[in-house]
Amino acid sequence: MNYIKVKGTYDVLPDDVNNWVALENYVRNLFNTYNYKEIRTPIMEYSNVIHRDNELSDMVTKETYNFKDKSNRDLTLRPEGTAGVIRSFVENKLYTTPGATKLFYLGPNFRYERPQKGRFRQFMQFGCEVLGSNEASIDAEVIELAYETIFKLGLKQVSVKLNSLGDDQSKQNYRQALIDFLTPMKDKLSNDSQTRLLNNPLRILDSKDKNDIDLTKDAPLPLDYLNETSKKHFDDVIELLNIMEIPYEIDKKLVRGLDYYTHTVFEIHATTEGFGAQNALGGGGRYQNLVKELGGPDLPGIGYAFGMERLLSALKQEGIQLPNHNKLDVYFVTFDDKTRKQAIRLQRQLRTHNISSDIDHLNRGFKPQLKEAINYGAAYIVIIGDEELKMQTVQLKNTVTEHQQVVAFDALVETLKELLS
Repeated sequence: MNYIKVKGTYDVLPDDVNNWVALENYVRNLFNTYNYKEIRTPIMEYSNVIHRDNELSDMVTKETYNFKDKSNRDLTLRPEGTAGVIRSFVENKLYTTPGATKLFYLGPNFRYERPQKGRFRQFMQFGCEVLGSNEASIDAEVIELAYETIFKLGLKQVSVKLNSLGDDQSKQNYRQALIDFLTPMKDKLSNDSQTRLLNNPLRILDSKDKNDIDLTKDAPLPLDYLNETSKKHFDDVIELLNIMEIPYEIDKKLVRGLDYYTHTVFEIHATTEGFGAQNALGGGGRYQNLVKELGGPDLPGIGYAFGMERLLSALKQEGIQLPNHNKLDVYFVTFDDKTRKQAIRLQRQLRTHNISSDIDHLNRGFKPQLKEAINYGAAYIVIIGDEELKMQTVQLKNTVTEHQQVVAFDALVETLKELLS
């Protein structure tokens, strides 16, 4: 029997883990700069958290992993981060804290969709949610944070695509106008778009079917149906983005994939070789009713999410290296049982002071040990032979400069601290 990974999943092997850890650390530091606090929610929720009556997106209706536990309760693996965060916000009464609540998350999600390049059934996302503020300033901050996430990584031509769906009334008026426009040509739409016409007509604007694209080229657009309140909110967001000098483009057909979005919606794009026209790396938007739907007070929210696999792939395509904080500091090279025991004593001291080190555990000769030290990317090699053992010293060699010096056993820790700093 062959034992293989589940379709649509992947293994992150040791050589690649550093990139993941580096990106996670980068994200956490950036969110901390904006005073966002991390929240961690379960990877599974009771199904009614995800499968709400008015959420008819493909992600929820077609792609979730649903199952019953041993007590016959319906559970769903989370397909995205927002619903679980809102459930936790309500259940733990985080809304009682004064001011807007600024949260971020990072973790795996699950969607049963066709695996393809950069798209998996288990995938990692990081994102944020800000709850409790209707102000355009928080829309602008969230967009700024999403933009900075990509821009500071060094990707090319980072920009924001921006639109507004308006408040509930504006969105409902637009929804009806779109249905009225598309109904006479219903039979010409793709099968998916025919299904969406009554349940989720805005998603037809996001169809990749060539015929759908042609049929909707003259369709009414959300911005044409904004009431005065919605228009002012969008104008205020744009003014703040101009003040912050965040490059953006108004995309009048941008709707995003989830039904709960109202008002501001956005995507972050970067020009990445090999990604073609699909160069959106993340996106999000404002929602007004989700907290109330999940049993909380009538509070608004806004957030975004990025797929980490796609972002790491873009960085790799562009040759952008994330910092490696997991390189080995020291590798001990020994020659016999006596020198190995002394190396183990010294290694214990180094590790106590958070200096990473390793030693040969296969009783190999000098050359194989040197080769392993280089393979591990050790910054320094500590050599202990009979003469060093007699003199209570080591040979300390820098693997980059090849500079070598004699250091006493009792001075090794402090010497390495200074050199590694």
